[in-house]
Amino acid sequence: MATSKIDFNRHVLPHLLVLLFFLLLVVAYFSPIFFDGKSLMQHDVVQFQGGAKEIADYRAKTGEEALWTNAMFSGMPAYLISVQFSGDLFRFVHDLFTAGLPLVASNIFITLVCAYLMFLLFGLRPMLAAVGAIAYAFVSYNFAILEAGHNTKSLAIAYLPLVLGGLWYAYRKNIWLGAALFMFGLTMHIRMNHLQITYYLLMIVLIFGIVELVMWAKEGRIADFLKRTVILAVGAALAAGVSFGRIYTTAEYGKYSIRGASELTQGKDAAEIGSGLDRDYAFQWSYGIGESMTLLIPHFYGGASQGPVEKGSETYEALVRAGVSPAQLQTATMPFYWGDQSFVGGPVYMGAIICFLFVLGLLVTPRRIWIWLLSATILSLLLSWGKNFEAFNYFMFDYFPGYNKFRAVSMALVIAQVTMVLLAIIALCRVLQGEVIENLQKKITIAGAVTGGLCALFILLAGTFDFTAPVDEQLIQYQYPIEAIRADREAMLRGDALRSLIFILLAAGALYLYTKQKLTSFTATAAIGLLILIDLWTVDKRYLNNNDFQKDYTQATLAPTPADQAILQDTSLSYRVYDVQNPFNDARASYFHKSIGGYHGAKLRRYQDVIENHIAQGNMQVLNMLNAKYAITGNPEQPVQIIPGYLGNAWFIQEVRAVNSPDEELTGLKTFHAATEAIVDVSKFPNVKAGNYPAAGSTIQLVQYEPNYLKYTANAAQAGVVVFSEIYYKDGWQAYLDGKPVDHFRANYILRAMQVPAGQHTIEFKFEPEEYELGNTGALISSMLVLAGVLGAVVYGFRRKRETV
Repeated sequence: MATSKIDFNRHVLPHLLVLLFFLLLVVAYFSPIFFDGKSLMQHDVVQFQGGAKEIADYRAKTGEEALWTNAMFSGMPAYLISVQFSGDLFRFVHDLFTAGLPLVASNIFITLVCAYLMFLLFGLRPMLAAVGAIAYAFVSYNFAILEAGHNTKSLAIAYLPLVLGGLWYAYRKNIWLGAALFMFGLTMHIRMNHLQITYYLLMIVLIFGIVELVMWAKEGRIADFLKRTVILAVGAALAAGVSFGRIYTTAEYGKYSIRGASELTQGKDAAEIGSGLDRDYAFQWSYGIGESMTLLIPHFYGGASQGPVEKGSETYEALVRAGVSPAQLQTATMPFYWGDQSFVGGPVYMGAIICFLFVLGLLVTPRRIWIWLLSATILSLLLSWGKNFEAFNYFMFDYFPGYNKFRAVSMALVIAQVTMVLLAIIALCRVLQGEVIENLQKKITIAGAVTGGLCALFILLAGTFDFTAPVDEQLIQYQYPIEAIRADREAMLRGDALRSLIFILLAAGALYLYTKQKLTSFTATAAIGLLILIDLWTVDKRYLNNNDFQKDYTQATLAPTPADQAILQDTSLSYRVYDVQNPFNDARASYFHKSIGGYHGAKLRRYQDVIENHIAQGNMQVLNMLNAKYAITGNPEQPVQIIPGYLGNAWFIQEVRAVNSPDEELTGLKTFHAATEAIVDVSKFPNVKAGNYPAAGSTIQLVQYEPNYLKYTANAAQAGVVVFSEIYYKDGWQAYLDGKPVDHFRANYILRAMQVPAGQHTIEFKFEPEEYELGNTGALISSMLVLAGVLGAVVYGFRRKRETV
């Protein structure tokens, strides 16, 4: 009994206490959720709920997946909006990791837990591992993306450390336990379905593999290295298999989205015709080279695009002198950010102490560790610079496999978030866990001098910057106190440089006192951990604080307006709505209606072409063919207008006009009459005959609607051609004529059309993509194999470990 109690106190209790501490941290930070019943104002979550409403309603009604929605962009696959795979058994495991915590709070809790496990796998004691977990979880980017509503990105970052911990353990210690944890972590990471974060994780793993391969080869252990690599590769394949449905359907959809190849050639150079995003779009959010200093000094570039006006600041005093009341200034914001990005919610701040410890890690950790982590950190910075370092990043974009599918390259700093924190905490571990390090005091001094010296330099030289921003011209035009704003930008840089310098000196001082045996390891760990927490917590609160929480925010945002209520009086089976206020970057209308617009980062490419070339240019014929019946104007006096000429769900046309390329097809929409003619690219559909088709006396009507099923009754006085106001998507939609499958084709660049013989007919469209069924089956098989593999590896690993003791 005594032995059991000692084992519990030694091996279990410390971890339970750490988890309890993590829980208390999360509750304290997100107290408005727990104590006031509030929710976080997350822009992208509201957009998601708007875009996913039809899908969720169908799931609740039928218990099945719609796989298609007409609520956004006139119709698109639901794969990247909201699709559940019943074969994915790990959806229940994620619920366990959340510990019953509400969304947002659970994201940070999972991040803390997975980072803690990673540091334990790297050999750190629980207290040091907890410090490392706090350093990783409270990096400012984690809170900035939560404020924006990027929950899947947040969760992908949360599970990432568990993958690296398992990878390390598999190569350095027990292959079976390591492989099991690697496979489990990767399974959970991939299921969050944020491929860009997974891509960055792959880069970290590849650099690790290259460094380890060289080291193992020098040690003459290449066979053992290859054996472990094969085992991990099998684990990675099984982990991906659990998300096979998501990966497969995403890959299939990617060919047709704006992430795939463009079919248009006019006005584009060779680089723009390739598969992937346009360069300008992909590099729109590129971190400035000098902006990278925000990793050390948070307000180096002024913070967020819209920051609060602090009482006593130059801007505050200037506005008061201009007649603005102090009451108005309590909620006022100003564009203090002066970098080149079009909009930022806040800087990426790693923490002054983490930067200091990262430099120390270059001096005190084994070569194979710092080479890996330094190389990955440098790559992270280079990638984040995007268009600011064209020579490297344009090469990567054009030639590195899959890289041109991703945008917002500043996200590459996620790599540095992992590698800098990891090296920093490993360095702290080597110092405080008693490892013998030659000239340790000198190395602490060097690391403090490098990072603290940078801070001191910018305190002295802050006045040499001009603090001008691209937005300043507009501010001058509207008579904003631009000189006061620039003075505050300088004060923010200088103030935060001093702030970082103080934190570095305190942390370096604690380590120095430890080397002098003035502090115990426990006291030094606690002191530095507390300093890291204070440093990061206070910066995070600048960008995600109690003011960002409101009661019933989502419900209030998605409450029906008078315009919505007026439109919903129309009980027709299907029609579309055009919200002219912000049509293509807002999915609010999609919550209530089938919308012409929406909000999504991977629209169908052809639909985007039509938006840019026709809808945005006011082409009413295109709106008519999309069955846009109502316009939400935003004008209180006339919130809704009926759009003249809307064509309904389907119609017989009188002429098929043949073209021979996508460029001609798109251009033809400028001069066609949607009610009477259809434009068909016969190079893609050679069986469609151009010419006149009699339509007099022929009618067609939609009689049943579901997101994935449409039924029409047609009465064709003679054989003709019908155009449907539905988006053409060949991989999944199948047409049926009187119960028999028939071909249909694309018309007017984006719509469906089919030839209909004379007589009365029933026409059906069913969305039944094979990719979903195959993907779901693959997910179920892989889930069972991963569960069996994790259990088997753990049992075998512990048995081998017991045998070798």
